[in-house]
Amino acid sequence: MATIDGRPAQYGITLKQLRELMEHRGREGINKINSHGGAQEICKKLYTSPSEGLSGSAADMQHRRDTFGSNMIPPKPPKTFLQLVWEALQDVTLIILEIAALVSLGLSFYQPADEEEPETRNDASTVYYSNDGSQAKNTLVDEDESKYGWIEGLAILISVIVVVLVTAFNDYSKERQFRGLQSRIEGEHKFCVIRQGEVKQISVSDIVVGDICQIKYGDLLPADGILIQSNDLKVDESSLTGESDHVKKGEAFDPMVLSGTHVMEGSGKMLVTAVGVNSQAGIIFTLLGAAVDQQEQEIKKMKKEAKKQRKKKSLPGEEAGEITGNSHAAGGKHEGGENHHAPPSASSSENKKEKSVLQAKLTKLAIQIGYAGSMIAVLTVVILVIQFCVKTFYIDGKVWKNTYAGALVRHLIIGVTVLVVAVPEGLPLAVTLSLAYSVKKMMKDNNLVRHLDACETMGNATAICSDKTGTLTTNRMTVVQSYICEKMCKTIPSFSDIPNHVGNLLIQSISINSSYTSKIIPSQDPTELPMQVGNKTECALLGFVAALGKSFQTIRDDQPEETFTRVYTFNSVRKSMSTVVPRQGGGYRLFTKGASEIIMKKCAFIYGRDGHLEKFTREMQDRLVKNVIEPMACDGLRTISVAYRDFVPGKAEINQVHIENEPNWDDEENIVNNLTCLCIVGIEDPVRPEVPDAIRRCQKAGITVRMVTGDNINTARSIALKCGILKPNEDFLILEGKEFNRRIRDSNGEVQQHLLDKVWPKLRVLARSSPTDKYTLVKGIIDSKASVAREVVAVTGDGTNDGPALKKADVGFAMGIAGTDVAKEASDIILTDDNFSSIVKAVMWGRNVYDSIAKFLQFQLTVNVVAVIVAFIGACAVQDSPLKAVQMLWVNLIMDTLASLALATEMPTPDLLLRKPYGRTKPLISRTMMKNILGQAIYQLTVIFALLFVGDKMLDIDTGRGVAEAGGGPTEHFTIIFNTFVMMTLFNEFNARKIHGQRNVFQGIFTNPIFYSIWIGTCLSQVVIIQYGKMAFSTKALTLEQWMWCLFFGIGTLLWGQLVTTVPTRKLPKIFSWGRGQPDDIGAINLGDEKFDPDSDKKPRAGQILWIRGLTRLQTQIRVVNAFRQGLDARYGEPSSATLAEVLRKQSSLSKRLSQTSSIEYADNIPDELTIPEIDVERLSSHSHTETAV
Repeated sequence: MATIDGRPAQYGITLKQLRELMEHRGREGINKINSHGGAQEICKKLYTSPSEGLSGSAADMQHRRDTFGSNMIPPKPPKTFLQLVWEALQDVTLIILEIAALVSLGLSFYQPADEEEPETRNDASTVYYSNDGSQAKNTLVDEDESKYGWIEGLAILISVIVVVLVTAFNDYSKERQFRGLQSRIEGEHKFCVIRQGEVKQISVSDIVVGDICQIKYGDLLPADGILIQSNDLKVDESSLTGESDHVKKGEAFDPMVLSGTHVMEGSGKMLVTAVGVNSQAGIIFTLLGAAVDQQEQEIKKMKKEAKKQRKKKSLPGEEAGEITGNSHAAGGKHEGGENHHAPPSASSSENKKEKSVLQAKLTKLAIQIGYAGSMIAVLTVVILVIQFCVKTFYIDGKVWKNTYAGALVRHLIIGVTVLVVAVPEGLPLAVTLSLAYSVKKMMKDNNLVRHLDACETMGNATAICSDKTGTLTTNRMTVVQSYICEKMCKTIPSFSDIPNHVGNLLIQSISINSSYTSKIIPSQDPTELPMQVGNKTECALLGFVAALGKSFQTIRDDQPEETFTRVYTFNSVRKSMSTVVPRQGGGYRLFTKGASEIIMKKCAFIYGRDGHLEKFTREMQDRLVKNVIEPMACDGLRTISVAYRDFVPGKAEINQVHIENEPNWDDEENIVNNLTCLCIVGIEDPVRPEVPDAIRRCQKAGITVRMVTGDNINTARSIALKCGILKPNEDFLILEGKEFNRRIRDSNGEVQQHLLDKVWPKLRVLARSSPTDKYTLVKGIIDSKASVAREVVAVTGDGTNDGPALKKADVGFAMGIAGTDVAKEASDIILTDDNFSSIVKAVMWGRNVYDSIAKFLQFQLTVNVVAVIVAFIGACAVQDSPLKAVQMLWVNLIMDTLASLALATEMPTPDLLLRKPYGRTKPLISRTMMKNILGQAIYQLTVIFALLFVGDKMLDIDTGRGVAEAGGGPTEHFTIIFNTFVMMTLFNEFNARKIHGQRNVFQGIFTNPIFYSIWIGTCLSQVVIIQYGKMAFSTKALTLEQWMWCLFFGIGTLLWGQLVTTVPTRKLPKIFSWGRGQPDDIGAINLGDEKFDPDSDKKPRAGQILWIRGLTRLQTQIRVVNAFRQGLDARYGEPSSATLAEVLRKQSSLSKRLSQTSSIEYADNIPDELTIPEIDVERLSSHSHTETAV
């Protein structure tokens, strides 16, 4: 028999049996487990141990993956380069240009029969006059120009191909980068498993069937499994079942836990039974993926059929009225009374997501520029055609010849090229490049960006609501003070100083009543501090046990988790944790720890001097708070109380409870009461050394920092003062959660915005707050109309219950180290080092994105204005554009693709934090930018028109005006105009680097190698084009003197820029800015069949972890699964009893088509063979005890 690592290669249970097992819940699940001999027996069949786990050997891991599958769902394959090329070719203006170029190419080879050879050469004898008035030699090339006619068409085609390839390459690299980001996010998702008897954190993709996973509060479960031990476990299964109630889980009543669900309370251990595509989430993904493919095919079929039907017949008036007028109804009747819905339309407002402010303003700007460019392009073509017709047919009195078609095509090409230059297709590229570049760099600054728009939004942040622990502090907690047996210790006491029975109870309570995943691991380097693993507060208490000279692990070994009777896990409502264990001699012992004020109120007894038990009176409690807890808190310490209670069957002492039967452990209020206090400890969590400076920089940048913490108000005040959030003698509010709620709620307990508006502007510290308080504060600040501009709020969070506040915030930051999976899923950015300073870096990068876009806009609009006006005026004045089609395409490439890459990759500077946030109403184009755009445009237009009309005389060269009309080739005159325009554009790129009126445009130039590499490369390309472009680029080689003139005019833009800077911006009218205020109508992004309400708090997840992507939308998408189940059966064969499809059954009711969003119903036009019977979901793989109808 084949063996793997010394055990049989054949498992005692098959993949099919495991899949069947996971389709049952509750009592059915327990029965199914028992049919395999119980959970322990299943462990044996999978060759794993509940206590030791797997061996972790490479051979064993690979064999398990080969047998049961790996823990990953294959992502949708990326688009190939050729697909991206095809998409880039769909641009309408490029298509028109391609067609025109092909027509031009065709006409260049076409020699009409009716044209006489002498007449074709007639124009070649045209005589031009030099500057002194004497006859000059014909500037046309000697050879027959007709054989060069094809070059322009081919050059345009090549230029279009270059633009398409560059666009496709940019898209390709962008997609690769975003997939890398996705992989990084997934790689960050770690999970605790037991291997070789040790707890190890591994990537979720490395989990295999047979692993023993430790699950705890806040975890996102990575696989399906069976509980083998649990403590007060509650799971949120809404992502699978749609039920919002948390489901209690336990070995005795419901041991099945599923991938993609969230642990909301408790802890436990599970045996992994299904991973990847074999898990319940994976099965659903498989069905959804196949259903979407089928859906797309069905939509295409329906559209084709509809077109065929419309061609065959026209609808009667009444029927057509019904169909178009009642498109919102359930649909027309089909034969047999079947109802159908039209396929989803891309224009449905339900399927949209709100754009960011920057996106909305840029979209609006691009549309407006596009309109203006289209109008000028049409005018240019019309004027050129009219001039040509008037001169040819009216003045010269010629008759139409087929060769004239070539001239008309050339005019069309010029017009389309003007449109290509005018339309700022580089804008979205600049935004994407800037964001992608920033995201990549932000990773190095410990910001893992999950939603791209969060990067931009962070630049506008006006308020940050930050946690205290781990964000403002080091999150390395240590006990520095203690109060035991009425003795206050400013240092760690020795164990001998504590009465023996109190000391033993204390170390038992701390060791047992802590998550067993929390531990202190001694450092291998004796000079380094021990490593804290798990909850840092618990680690501080365990460190206290170690400092007393005792071992917490010995106590844990004697009292494993399996022996616990009940665990009341910590949550934000309880603010405490309690564990019930069997007591030696019978009965039970309850250990409790938690916030000192809360535990104190539940204590009835306390150990006094020498360990004597005393009643804990109200006076004693007040005295203890005043003399012990408050002084500790004022030192910035977190105060924790440790207490216990005994339940005994026999004679009870004064602080014990006599019991006849097992207590009702669900009655928590009475169980965790009348406690005996063992000690109070003060835990120090020092402020991070870099935080005060970071907060000072935020305040200089116009950002208000607020601390929202669950700690005591005195502790919070002390830390806030150390951080610089509070300053002495300043009129700011510090509130506790209770007082905060009292001030903002009316008599009915409802939050009132006008009351909240009186609190939040001055509020700086919110102590003893719950996640609900944090959400209320964040929502209140965002919804407030108290300030002129809406506040943009960033929030940090680490707990599961912080999810709502993180989602509501404009930007949600989750802690990468201390944060739960649930918090990370709700966030926009993950702080991989849990450090507040990283938030400040995110602000810098966010502002840098905005500035990068502004730099690109300033540069592009200057080129736009100049190129379009030159083409238009040239057409009107000299019947030709001084800039040829190929030349303008080259300028367009410089302007759009290369410039966006150069200007969008500028590094942020500390100066970005010396100004106030732009806010949501900041104009996209400021008055300073408009001043620079118009100033540079005036200079460049003056130079170009001077060269156009008098340049031939200035430079003593033959004129180029009228040469092209006469059929001539490239001229020095027009080559100089083209070269000068490109030189001015390139030197103006330096000016564009500064948008706030700074004079030194070269500052920081060498910090951006991309910029100067592209600039030098473009210059060299221009030299090659001018000297060797010839007919292809309509250029003629220039002399050194002529090059010097071009460079002189180009460098002049830098000098002119200094003059423009001296013009005071404030004196310019506000009409010079563009995009001020909120965009009138924030556009929307189509998200296909995923429906997102722009007003909803929920945001779509751009980089969501594969395990739960799409599950939260399962309820809305399940109709797709239903509708195409038949197609799936046909594709994959009839479903076996082990698959999810077993629970899908047909009903007699007929098909509902896809949700109607189109303006026209095609119900009467859909053929019978496309009719699909409706399938309802009675129970989705038994995901809940009750049936879930979808």
